Amino acid sequence: MSSPTFQRLALIGCGLMGGSFALALREAGMVQTIAGFSSSDATRQRAVALKVIDQACTSVAQAVQGADLVLLAVPVGAMQTSFEAMRDALAPNALLMDVGSTKCDVIAAAQAGLGERLACFVPAHPIAGKEVAGIEHAEAALYQNHRTILTPLPKTGLARLQAAHDVWAAIGSHVSTMTPEAHDATFAAVSHLPHMLAFAAVNALTSQPQGAAFLDMAGPGFRDFSRIAASDAAVWRDILSANRAEVLTQAAHFRAALDQFEAALKSGNTHALQQLIQQASEVRAGWQLQAHTSCNTTSDA
Repeated sequence: MSSPTFQRLALIGCGLMGGSFALALREAGMVQTIAGFSSSDATRQRAVALKVIDQACTSVAQAVQGADLVLLAVPVGAMQTSFEAMRDALAPNALLMDVGSTKCDVIAAAQAGLGERLACFVPAHPIAGKEVAGIEHAEAALYQNHRTILTPLPKTGLARLQAAHDVWAAIGSHVSTMTPEAHDATFAAVSHLPHMLAFAAVNALTSQPQGAAFLDMAGPGFRDFSRIAASDAAVWRDILSANRAEVLTQAAHFRAALDQFEAALKSGNTHALQQLIQQASEVRAGWQLQAHTSCNTTSDA
């Protein structure tokens, strides 16, 4: 399969995810010109200095003008205003994608903001990232051997869906398709709740009078468990808020499981305690990170 090529990529959001996408396309020879917009002038100029983008634009519309490929890489809470800002400048034949970690809310924002250009949009979620954010950490290889999920709309034509598939495949992703509802339920369970638990566990530790002393003694187990607690706060605020219903559903499941452990401890039922541990141990030992996937630690996260 030959790689698709584009005249102009409009990058809306010059951070880790968007910058890595731009670098990957540039390295693959898939794009001639990359225009970028970020709300921060310093970020825009840094993106030019790092040769992530060729042109720093002062508005979403300026970046999108004349683009045949647009990537929206802003926090999910900023999606609707971005859709509204690009609507009149977006070419009818352009391919528009996002990198949001939630999909139902992003699609609702697109429906509200894009008007007649909704058919251009193919929602996407690359399952890749780092704990650190910012254009300085962008790298062309970020999406290689990671999964990207597409959640097409009813208005998404087969040709545009195929084009979206081909773009991500060309930069090394392994592409899957899901419904937006299935996507949000799935990632509430395997990504969003685990992040919230990591945040809560660190906060619970440090809120204690001896928290700092406890933390000084932490070892590799705590390091591995708490790794994702270092993720970007604004990004994860938006993700958890956007997918609140599914996250709360998963929190209820977790609370029920935690109650079982607490009940076994309170009653001194070591047999029940061992069974609960064994159950989890067997599931975890039998699970393997599927080829072409990874945990999303930013995004988005």
